[in-house]
Amino acid sequence: MCLSMPAKVIEIDEQRRTAKVDYLGSQLQVGIELLEKVETGQFVLVHAGEAIQLINEEEAIQSIRYWKELTQG
Repeated sequence: MCLSMPAKVIEIDEQRRTAKVDYLGSQLQVGIELLEKVETGQFVLVHAGEAIQLINEEEAIQSIRYWKELTQG
């Protein structure tokens, strides 16, 4: 089973094709090569260190809420 997590893009490095994202309060550097256009403030699904899909904010927030419920009991 594969699992991807929503994260908010907070900074983009166009030259290296990476983005700094916020995932549940942690900042991670992820690849954005698989996406055509990514902008600061957007939400992406991250799997294995790569942003694999854009996701709208409402879906991202709902997914994060469900994840918190599962992990925090």
